[in-house]
Amino acid sequence: MIRASLIALALWAAPAAAQEVTPESIPRGQQDYHAAAAGAYRLDPTHSAVQARVPHMGFSVSVFRFGTVSGQLDWNPDDPAQSRLEAEVEIASVMTPVQGFAEILTGPDYLDSATNPTARFIADSFSAESPTKGKVSGQLTLLGKTQPATFEVTLIGAGKGYTGDESGNPIIRDLIGLHARTDIDPQAHGMNEFFTDPITIEIDAEFARQE
Repeated sequence: MIRASLIALALWAAPAAAQEVTPESIPRGQQDYHAAAAGAYRLDPTHSAVQARVPHMGFSVSVFRFGTVSGQLDWNPDDPAQSRLEAEVEIASVMTPVQGFAEILTGPDYLDSATNPTARFIADSFSAESPTKGKVSGQLTLLGKTQPATFEVTLIGAGKGYTGDESGNPIIRDLIGLHARTDIDPQAHGMNEFFTDPITIEIDAEFARQE
């Protein structure tokens, strides 16, 4: 299935007679953030995920995924400090393997999605430590309370790659893929008193440059 998809993409990009179709002919991400050109990028929700890792009374970690995310990145590879980022998560899109628990989590005793339907992060500081590592700091708003947050960011890949256009057709654009992680104090955001241990937020995101 994977090989068939790769071949289909390569055939779309160039006639079969023009080149031999191999997995190696498909463009892949580079391990250097400079490989993605400057410009306005939009988060691709089909290649992105936001997870909250919540300690369960000192015994284990419960993992919750949010299914609806969006974001915009103004990227400047020559001077990352000049970049800008905004991202949103719909609280009601939380998913859990426990039947009926998502409805409880989004209710008034926990995440209260009716009153505060989105969580938002607005970056105000980009700091590159290497071609693949850096920090992004800004303001995180959750449950209507805004607190500073700093994400440790690892670049997964940057450069030309396949994505989908507005109609879902394959197209090559500049892409940036990353993994980001931070810990938040749930009490600082006004969460239920039973949430006392730090909660880890993990983000895997792919951004596509807009024409």
